[in-house]
Amino acid sequence: MTLAVLSIICASSCNERKFHVSGTIENAADSTLYFENMSLNGPVKVDSVKLSADGSFSFDGNAPTAPDFYRLRIAGQIINIAIDSTEAISVKATYPSMASQYEVKGSDDCQRIKELAVMQMQLQAQVSMIARSQQLGADAVSDSISSVVESYKQIVKLHYIFKEPMKASSYFALFQTISVGGQPTLIFNPRSSESDVKVFAAVATSWDTFYPNEERGENLHNIAIEGMKDVRLAQSRKAAQAIDASKINATGIIDFTLTDNHGVKRPLSSLAGKVVMLDFHIFASDKSLQRIMMLRELYNKYHAAGFDIYQVSVDGDEHFWKTQTAELPWICTRVDDSTQQVLQLYNVQQIPTFFLLDKNCNVVKRDTQVKDIDAEIKALL
Repeated sequence: MTLAVLSIICASSCNERKFHVSGTIENAADSTLYFENMSLNGPVKVDSVKLSADGSFSFDGNAPTAPDFYRLRIAGQIINIAIDSTEAISVKATYPSMASQYEVKGSDDCQRIKELAVMQMQLQAQVSMIARSQQLGADAVSDSISSVVESYKQIVKLHYIFKEPMKASSYFALFQTISVGGQPTLIFNPRSSESDVKVFAAVATSWDTFYPNEERGENLHNIAIEGMKDVRLAQSRKAAQAIDASKINATGIIDFTLTDNHGVKRPLSSLAGKVVMLDFHIFASDKSLQRIMMLRELYNKYHAAGFDIYQVSVDGDEHFWKTQTAELPWICTRVDDSTQQVLQLYNVQQIPTFFLLDKNCNVVKRDTQVKDIDAEIKALL
């Protein structure tokens, strides 16, 4: 083999990004530990190992382009983990209680998934205890189960999903289940709950922003849209009214409110029903005037048809910003030290940049994905 060929092979292998999962499962000698990828179609075996007396294991894989989900399994005992890029994750557990009693290091997301898994088991224990109660009638059992499930959902939404919707742990929370009457049931059910649909849509929108064109994000959007249709259809049957499916609005927007150049608080969601360009801009930049002229042209062309611009400035000088935006016809807002989190919500890493939102408040594309801005706007109107 020539030196040139060896160099090419080495360059290819050296550039291949890997993740690493290792650890020990005690009291599991001679047991088979499976490492499985949790694909959208179910678990797929990646690797396995027969554990020795010390219970050590090690698995490697190609780094994903977006967070992906795997599990370590011995029989029915499962440890769920999320892989993001080239993480090195360490797991220490003891069989047969590994599903609830394990340590994980190297990933904050995996730690959050552990917390959610333990909380899910506790919820299941509560539900089972209520279902076995002989002092409660059928209606009281149903109401009590609904109450504890709703309490669980509120905690998960507040402390996990809405706090960091772009995280793998938030995605994981959406698909947790409990067994009710022997049947597995989604805790967040987009087929029957409008509020649960919005939770799915919020995570979908965030994943589109942080991981554009990834299959899991697209799947979440499909679930949210179909769920909203199902919910509205059920509502229409109950009210004996027909609803135009084309007007169904799955509001999965990552919303925020900023104050405009006239002192008015402007929620981004106030533009629902329009095609929106969410534009992040700095007027102090050399090419600001050229960009503003481009935006004026788009606004003049399409505003009457339902197009609008929500602009977020990062200029430090408030007076300068107000002067520059005094004659602009669209919504002009500005972030300061107390509202910098808006940039994090949309993963803004460079300025200027923009996002296109459709009439249902979903992020459709960011500027790096747009080749023909006129064509994109026309397609959404």
